Amino acid sequence: MDEISAFLIQYGGMVLFAVVFAEQIGLPIPAVPILLAAGALAGAGKLNLTAAVALSVVACLAGDLIWYELGRHRGRHALNLLCRISLEPDSCVRRTENFFTRHGIRALIMAKFIPGLSTITPALAGLFGVGMKRFVFYNGLGALLWTVAFIGPGFLFSAQLEQIAGQTAHFGSWLVFLLGGGLGTYIVYKYFHRQWLLRELRIARISVDELKQMMDESRDLLIVDLRGALDHQADPYTIPGALRMTAEDLEHRHHDIPRHRDVILFCACPNEATAAKMALLLRQKGITKVRPLAGGIDAWRAREFPLEARHPVTEPATVSG
Repeated sequence: MDEISAFLIQYGGMVLFAVVFAEQIGLPIPAVPILLAAGALAGAGKLNLTAAVALSVVACLAGDLIWYELGRHRGRHALNLLCRISLEPDSCVRRTENFFTRHGIRALIMAKFIPGLSTITPALAGLFGVGMKRFVFYNGLGALLWTVAFIGPGFLFSAQLEQIAGQTAHFGSWLVFLLGGGLGTYIVYKYFHRQWLLRELRIARISVDELKQMMDESRDLLIVDLRGALDHQADPYTIPGALRMTAEDLEHRHHDIPRHRDVILFCACPNEATAAKMALLLRQKGITKVRPLAGGIDAWRAREFPLEARHPVTEPATVSG
């Protein structure tokens, strides 16, 4: 805390703005310690409290507006980019879409307080047509609440934080080593888990050409479209005959899946990660004839294979067979 405070005293609002902005655009730079330090400095009379809050809010809006505009103009490509830099590519967008579906525009406020959702939610808002004025209002409110939630305690307990900083200074490099080691271990675990998932995917998946041939041969197939309601609202087309069922529905209703049929799963996420994860889950449940579709709906569309229009409103999923 001493080093952070000294850095903030020397460079002031520029550091606060840069760190908050960097976190909002997705860089692995935690802004909370800087916000707490800024609050503590404001409490000690070394930083203007109003200016600190304003700079943090503006930095949040600036970073979020970048992803909002990318979501508006680049759509799913922006989400795929976010997913590729995420430590959990199989769930980052799906989890945020579910959150956005449940809470609507209020998700822009609440997502600020949920790790992993804050960066993706603005891109989703742009993708699904939230107006600029509504986005700035709700996102700005979320940024203000988030900023105050961390600058406020720093301001109120500035004396106590200064004492804590003095005590932790005795641990010096050991404390940094322990915290860095814990973070490094988590990142390494996530990296190898991702590689394992992708290895299993490469072994199991089916190409769009193979699927098209099976359909032309009238094979007994069950094709499952795992995309969520917001995905279907943005792109109301699917592979002919595909059954709409979210990953959560499939996880809870795996017993309804016929064991004698070939089951093909597809999604719109990078590396077919959701489809791969669900295929592995179904195999663990005894459904062996299940494979994810390589490239998902995008690969099918790229080959100009036929698509079937579906109404974007969610229909009940039923499995027969």
